[in-house]
Amino acid sequence: MSIEQKLSAWDGKSAADIRAIYDEYHTRDDFTDRIVELTTKPDCQKGATWLLKAWVETGNTLKQSQVARIYGLLNKLEHWEAKLHVLQSIPSMTIAEADRDSVYRFLRTTITDQNKFIRAWSYNGFYELSSQHAEYKEESERFFTMAMREEAPSVKARIRNIMKKGS
Repeated sequence: MSIEQKLSAWDGKSAADIRAIYDEYHTRDDFTDRIVELTTKPDCQKGATWLLKAWVETGNTLKQSQVARIYGLLNKLEHWEAKLHVLQSIPSMTIAEADRDSVYRFLRTTITDQNKFIRAWSYNGFYELSSQHAEYKEESERFFTMAMREEAPSVKARIRNIMKKGS
């Protein structure tokens, strides 16, 4: 069975099953190319972005062309978990000049999402964007200030962690 078939068959819940897919495929030469490509397929998106996140969290890197492809797909992410996985991966993915506008638009959309996990990681995305592109620093700081007044406690906790990083 191919990685695409396994991701399509994954129930979207079993951590053990998605981890087993990662363990089986992550050492293959075409692994990152395949997961980036599978991010475009709605039935694989959630699992592919989980695999992407697992890949970068273990210290691996993506080619800049792969990062650009992911950033180019941001407006096509359908599942909230897929959005979350990509948001959580942004610290490991450089935001090139050519990608900054699409990342910015994605963050502006996700920062108002109903899901507080998405919002919390959107703030982190703004921190990363402003760290790499200074023209977003003031706006990001305004978002953080506003969020500390209005956001849920869990989102505020994420922002406090971001602010500690920035000190």
